[in-house]
Order: sequence, then C-alpha cells, then structure tokens
Amino acid sequence: MNVEITDLTRRFGRVRAVAGVSLQAGPGVLGLLGPNGAGKTTLLRTLATVISPSSGRIRLLGRDPGAHRQRREIRRRLGYVPQNLGYYPGFTVVEFVEYFALLKEMPPATVSRAVASTVERVGLGDKATAKLRTLSGGMLRRVAIAQGIVNEPELLLLDEPTAGLDPELRVEFRALLRELGQRATVVVSTHLVEDVGSACARVALMDRGRVVFHGTPAELSARAEGTNAAGDAPLERGYSAVLAESRS
Repeated sequence: MNVEITDLTRRFGRVRAVAGVSLQAGPGVLGLLGPNGAGKTTLLRTLATVISPSSGRIRLLGRDPGAHRQRREIRRRLGYVPQNLGYYPGFTVVEFVEYFALLKEMPPATVSRAVASTVERVGLGDKATAKLRTLSGGMLRRVAIAQGIVNEPELLLLDEPTAGLDPELRVEFRALLRELGQRATVVVSTHLVEDVGSACARVALMDRGRVVFHGTPAELSARAEGTNAAGDAPLERGYSAVLAESRS
C-alpha cells in the first residue's frame, strides 16, 4: 500500500480536525468526500507532509514521513495540489512549473522536456509563456495541477482540483485522473459527487474528522436502499444516507 494511516489525529488547540482516522490506499484513484469542516483538507495536508500529525502513524510509499531523510524522499515522489496555491504573478506558466520541478529535485537534464510535456497535458500549451497574472481562474487551476504532476508522482494528492473549471474541462480532468491512477496512487478531495462516480475506483467519506465509509462508489450508492435519503443520483443519496446514519 502506498498510503497507510493508522489512528491518525490532528489537533488545532482543542479542536480535533482529524479524529482517529485509519485508511489504506494503493494504486488507483481514491475519492475523498465529505461536508465542509469534515477534515478532508487537514488530512491531505498531513499526507502531503505540510503539517505533522498530533498522534497516530503514517507510512507513505513505504517510508516514514516523520524521519527527515525519508520525508525528503517522499517529497521527491509526491505531487500535491492544494485548494489555494500561492504564486508569483510575474512568473510565466513554464517558469512556475519549472520552479516546482526543481523544488522536487528532478534531474536538471529532464526538467525542460517534462515541463513542456506537462503544460501541454493540462491544455496550456498556447499559454506557456503567458504571465500568471494574465490568466483566468480556471487556467490558474490548470497551472496548479501541472506543478502537481510534473514529476510523474507515485502519490498524488488533490484538494478540490476541479474548482473553477468549466464542465468541458472537468470531463477532461476526470480522464486525466483515470490515466494517472493506472500507475500511481491518487487521492482527490472533492464536493462534486459526479467526479467520484466517473473517476474513482474507491471512495472514503469523512464527517467530523472521521472516516464513516470506505468502499466502492457502487457500495456507497447501495447504502441509500430502503431510505429516504436526499439526492438526485444514487451516489448522492448514498452519501446522504451514510451521513445521516453516522450522526444518528
């Protein structure tokens, strides 16, 4: 398993944002669902080694992120797309993605080709030399995705990656997710249930800092059977049913 989490807790003062999560993920796409405040972003930031757990155990790509040398190796093999990625407005698209490639310690001889290929891959080939300050919100989101995948990561973490993308681009992004999941472990947090249904082999549903469901999209849909759960599609009704059950 590329992600192994055992009884993970993350506190901010008296608030437990993540409360005893245990979860495993191997190659493929895992969708992380849950309402606002469920702990999804905190969990992803912990997996991205941005913050440390308060307690519990994590192993990523067979390594311990708590050990400095192993954490550095994880970061070389990791891709992370946060909800809000800061950027230098004067950078061009290529310069920005190249900057992150170098931060990930990619071999210098491979960087230019990898950056050019990745920029094309996210549909920004015609904007490669454009300054970031000139780009739309959707284009900036694609730049964020580009920096996350430029190193062909073995573990890719994406927090609301389709926010700001129009419907056509969301469909293209789902196809990219499926492609990436063929050779990497991808964990994607989203509020869009349709993204999970079309791109994810497995889904974990969080509520109040805990994982209250982990299984396939079909198994989540089936949890609505015999209930009056709200939703326009089976997956939405399953989502509502599990939340209602976990809170009862």
